[in-house]
Amino acid sequence: MNSGAGPTPREVAQIAVDRMGLRAIDIGIVPEPGPDRIGIVGMPVWMWVASPNQHSWGPITASASAGGITISATARVESIRWDMGDGTKITCRNKGTVYKAAFGKSKSPTCGHTYETSSGGLPDDRFTVTATSEWVVSWEGAGQSGVIRLDGLQRSVRVAVGEAQVLVQ
Repeated sequence: MNSGAGPTPREVAQIAVDRMGLRAIDIGIVPEPGPDRIGIVGMPVWMWVASPNQHSWGPITASASAGGITISATARVESIRWDMGDGTKITCRNKGTVYKAAFGKSKSPTCGHTYETSSGGLPDDRFTVTATSEWVVSWEGAGQSGVIRLDGLQRSVRVAVGEAQVLVQ
């Protein structure tokens, strides 16, 4: 026999979150991933959110109703946790800056890293760079409000970093 207990406002908020289609960011990075691309030890690495949209960066809003409760929820990325594959972890609280050739060897003003070692000897001679999106969802309805944190959405790319050898005669 059903006790008549319906869903809680938080459970209805989770239904709204499920409707948002949230996903990991598309990674923008220099040096670029690819078979003929290689970065150099000591050179700045730039990381950014490539082609951000409401599903990969937010904000996005959705509503859900169940058991006589209607909840509205809004999600946005609070930060990106970057695991650079060399033991370094970096948190960026913005989308980063898209690299342009005109920037040359300058460091990213918003989200960057510098490799101190080459990726030689690693599987496929590349670092695995993983970006994990930390979403914050604010919800309200039925006289209540709350926050749901989601941080499991991630994407990875593999980048090669080599050492430049200078010959002196």
